[in-house]
Formats: sequence, structure tokens, C-alpha cells
Amino acid sequence: MKNRKEVKELSIEAVKMKHEEQLMRLPNVTGVGIGEKAGKTVIKVFVTHKVPESALRPQEIIPKSLEGYETDVEETGIVTVQNHS
Repeated sequence: MKNRKEVKELSIEAVKMKHEEQLMRLPNVTGVGIGEKAGKTVIKVFVTHKVPESALRPQEIIPKSLEGYETDVEETGIVTVQNHS
């Protein structure tokens, strides 16, 4: 018998795509991807700068996991396009 918590109905790619638009609406979020943290595949949420949860409204907090996949918030700073001409 499988442990219900271990069963993931959607692939991590499908979960990322499903929640990407909603995550991109959160303050400071610049991107969403898939990466690794401590040897586990996680959903990466890239932000310009990290903000303490206490400074955010509950609906602005990035969830710790999405449909069984952990999230990892990574600070990237402000991303700009550079011209190499």
C-alpha cells in the first residue's frame, strides 16, 4: 500500500506550469523554474529580494510546497538585459 503523501499525481513540470502564473503575480517574483535543493528536485521561485513572511500579507507568501513538491525561494536581484554589441 502506498503512502498517500508519497503519491504525486502530476509531474513537477506540470505542477510548475499550473502554478506559475499565480506565483508570478506575487511581490518581487521574477521567475519560476525547476532546480535542486539538498539533492531534491524542487520548484524554484526567483525573487528580486527576500522579504520576511511577517512583512507580507498571507496571500503574498510563497507556499512551502505545491501539490507535494517543495518550493525554494532564491534571491536573484534585479535582472536586466545587457547589450553585447
